[in-house]
Amino acid sequence: MPIQSLTIALAAFAVLGSPGRITKALQDGGRSAILQATSHLNSEQRADLEHTAERLADEGIQVVMYGDRGYPESLVINGKPIAPIPFYKGNSELFHRPSIGMCGSRNVSELGLKPANSCGVEVANNSMVVVSGYAKGVDTATHLAALESAGARVIVLAEGFDHFRIKQEFKSHFDWRRTLVVSQFAPSQPWKAFAAMARNGIIFGLARALVVIEAGERGGTLAAGEGAMKLGRPVLVLDFGDSTPAGNFKLLNKGARPVHSVNDLRFVLRELPRLRSEPVVEKLF
Repeated sequence: MPIQSLTIALAAFAVLGSPGRITKALQDGGRSAILQATSHLNSEQRADLEHTAERLADEGIQVVMYGDRGYPESLVINGKPIAPIPFYKGNSELFHRPSIGMCGSRNVSELGLKPANSCGVEVANNSMVVVSGYAKGVDTATHLAALESAGARVIVLAEGFDHFRIKQEFKSHFDWRRTLVVSQFAPSQPWKAFAAMARNGIIFGLARALVVIEAGERGGTLAAGEGAMKLGRPVLVLDFGDSTPAGNFKLLNKGARPVHSVNDLRFVLRELPRLRSEPVVEKLF
């Protein structure tokens, strides 16, 4: 069954291409609609897809399609999936665990690095899953903090699984029982800027809230915060006072909730999904 599912998923990307067309096929007729759309493939093309599916299965990679029993409900918005066919490796139970998205700059400043780590620890200590990308900077800091605190994390890739490697920073702590790696892209797709933007949808889609560590005046982190707000997810933005980054200010001005300390974040996590008035806390960042 896993190889058959992977073959169908690969065929969908090969023939239908865009997430919109794949979604429409799945909505119209599920897997049968995809099989019908790929019925013109010749024997050589089918053999290639089956060979790739076997290789992915041997690497422990699986797939869940919109409409499958295990597809994460949090990724369905107004009857449409954020990503119709996510490939994944690791503990699939983490798709359904309470989680918090974390995002920020690749080139995180010293000002943001400490709270990035503190926020990752706090999420783990509250028995929630850290969901973030796989870039250097904030992504790496929050994932490491979760692992070192015996927590769990979901890594969301901005490329296909053929380009995934366990980074050196994670090797001493990597634990597949506490890790789920997800990609909404065809396995061979390389990193692209538009893919990194699209990837953010899974991060704040899976999460009950999104924590923004450092956002520039433009770019992916700011877009993630704005996207989460449009989706109705609570967006928690670190407020460093006069040193607050420009993108953080933009999100705060749009109605994001300021977070001034670890205590503040702890309060919010325990009150999700209902956000109450802000507590008065001592600034620790």
